[in-house]
Amino acid sequence: MPLPPAAPRKNLHQRRYDFQGYEREDRLWDIEGRITDVKSYPFDNQFRGTIEAGEALHDMWIRLTVDINFVVQDIEACIDDSPYSVCPSITPNFKKVIGLKVGPGWRAAIRRAVGGTKGCTHLVEMLGAMATVTFQTLYPAMIKYQAKLKESQKGEKQDSENKKKRPGIIDTCHAYSADGEIVRQEWPDFYTGNS
Repeated sequence: MPLPPAAPRKNLHQRRYDFQGYEREDRLWDIEGRITDVKSYPFDNQFRGTIEAGEALHDMWIRLTVDINFVVQDIEACIDDSPYSVCPSITPNFKKVIGLKVGPGWRAAIRRAVGGTKGCTHLVEMLGAMATVTFQTLYPAMIKYQAKLKESQKGEKQDSENKKKRPGIIDTCHAYSADGEIVRQEWPDFYTGNS
């Protein structure tokens, strides 16, 4: 269901994100993101002259390469359009993200690595949003990986460290609330609601 009709208005600004997830042939995954900002009117820019209506003020890309454990193996950042000529010079700094793990604490870790003057606000924001795209891309491979791991452990005595662990997705949103119906059905051992 779309949003209800809006009051009469005029479009001034449009930001678009586009994310794609790819499985590579070398057992790694590429998550690519692009952000574009355009205005519906022309305006002057000190470094680029007139930026025409519909011309990108920002056009930026990231390719994040991760392994099955969500650890960043490589990253490429590119700034095709920006309001300042100095902006593209910061992209090599994003290599500092290599070795970080996409998961809990991801946004804080990338802010420490490339936040503020060490990076680009728009690329850092996009990189934060790429975490859920990474999860969605790797989810089928994770299920297969976990099934193979369980199979290889069959017959082995499991110690207390290998007991069933609480899935990390629990309590990450309304749908996965520990006291909600989805958790009751999918992970009953971790359901905290009333039976």
